Amino acid sequence: MTTGAVILVLALVFAVAFGAWRRWSDGRFRSSAADSAAVPAPQLSPLADTPWGDELGERATLLQFSSAFCAPCRATRRILGEVAEIVPGVAHIEVDAEEHLELVRRLEIVRTPTTLVLDSAGHEVTRAAGAPTKEQVLNALARA
Repeated sequence: MTTGAVILVLALVFAVAFGAWRRWSDGRFRSSAADSAAVPAPQLSPLADTPWGDELGERATLLQFSSAFCAPCRATRRILGEVAEIVPGVAHIEVDAEEHLELVRRLEIVRTPTTLVLDSAGHEVTRAAGAPTKEQVLNALARA
């Protein structure tokens, strides 16, 4: 086998492995950094000093970070909106990541869509990067 063929095969294996990992991890909710800390620090709501501070749901809030030309963001908006309609006490807030870069940096949002599940006080419970399914959102709310 020539060097070029070996490089091509390795690149294909890497691409397939990365695609499989991305498909598996996309939209999965994971524990927040605050949950994994040994000594939890007092936590302010990420929305405390924003225009959305008064829009929290009675039970939970689905905080979605989106960007204008993001196709998965549109699908996520639809799913989160449906969940907010069917689950009592749940609100859905969508934030344009490009217009609110300070908040994006403060919350360490690295891609869109990213969905944060906030409790009734506005504290982060869990988050998912990528487009979650309706079932994943409902399961995350059940854990919250």
